[in-house]
Amino acid sequence: MSRKYAIVVPDGAADEPLELFGGKTILEAAKKPNMDWISVNGRQGLCKTVPPSLQPGSDVAMMAVLGYDPVRYYSGRAPIEAVAQGLEVGESDWIFRCNLVTIADEKMADHSAGHISSKEGKTLIEELNASLGNEKVKFYPGVGYRHLMVVSGYDFADIRTQPPHDMIGQKIENILPRGKNAEMLIDLMAKSQQFFHEHEINRVRQDLGENAASSIWLWGQGRKAKMEAFSRKYGLKGAAITAVDLVRGLARLIGFDLVDVPGATGYWDTDYRAKGLAAVQALKTHDIVLVHVEAPDEAGHAGNAAIKKKAVEEIDKFVVGPVLAELKNHNAWRMLVMPDHPTPIANQGHTSDPVPFTMAGEGVSGVIHMPFGEANAAKSGIRVNNGYELMEYFLKS
Repeated sequence: MSRKYAIVVPDGAADEPLELFGGKTILEAAKKPNMDWISVNGRQGLCKTVPPSLQPGSDVAMMAVLGYDPVRYYSGRAPIEAVAQGLEVGESDWIFRCNLVTIADEKMADHSAGHISSKEGKTLIEELNASLGNEKVKFYPGVGYRHLMVVSGYDFADIRTQPPHDMIGQKIENILPRGKNAEMLIDLMAKSQQFFHEHEINRVRQDLGENAASSIWLWGQGRKAKMEAFSRKYGLKGAAITAVDLVRGLARLIGFDLVDVPGATGYWDTDYRAKGLAAVQALKTHDIVLVHVEAPDEAGHAGNAAIKKKAVEEIDKFVVGPVLAELKNHNAWRMLVMPDHPTPIANQGHTSDPVPFTMAGEGVSGVIHMPFGEANAAKSGIRVNNGYELMEYFLKS
């Protein structure tokens, strides 16, 4: 019988010790019996998913988690999301991530415009495209606050942009795009602010006490993405469960089947139970299943330690638990649980620090038999310095 594999990624769950939890991290404080079972009965360690030459984010880190060297394959965040949306882009086109953000007092106040709904976001982006779009610039609606812009006829090889979720509280003038043709991007952002200023959607949001979509924010640029198929690289048929276009795009690029889950939102109100049940079903037809849950990352960006802890507990109960139980029905199996990167409550942004991982299953023996967490992972002495090498270690060691 062929071995079954499962990977669960609680996005951004890694953190730093918090006084709120008596000096424990989120993972150490959370009630997570299933992750702890994997750790006690398997092994844990630390993994460096973000290389020094790249910015910390799920685009880079998830590429490493999936077993691909980001230094070789990474072409930008937006091109990956374009694949998720099925956009046809030219070889010389540049794709930008286009967030709907809230700017207040000339500072980045909210990277998500109050987690604006997909319906509201779609209306704003479609109307913006009708107003500012042309034969060289096109805007495409995505999910919630996450959208795309495709530009042809310009060279952005020298451009430097900033991820808004890592710039909360920063003055806008200090984080605007820099480099060749930056003025074109800055002009589009300024025009979007004028367009959104009196928009009916924003008036309603303000009346309800919600953050307005006061501007677009352009970042994460790159050209068309290309990656080697996972089945060719590792010889396995895979499926992915995620509500985030970035991970959907990566999954499509490597040939994974996408499993749509009604109720999966990419936020901490996601349907954890439905994701776990979908993963159990996917294991019946696929060799390897990836379950990505965005909730801890969003809680980290919001600086909400209680919600982040609860998200980890929900993932453990409704995703890790059922998937682990299903795997145990097979003679040969392995399971890996790991955040892609840290999103510490203290700074509400991503860092490049190593993340803890834990795995169990056939042929996996432990160095220490302790609950899963950052401190214990460090004690194990196991460290993977090139994050993309962990996949080979997980599948074949």
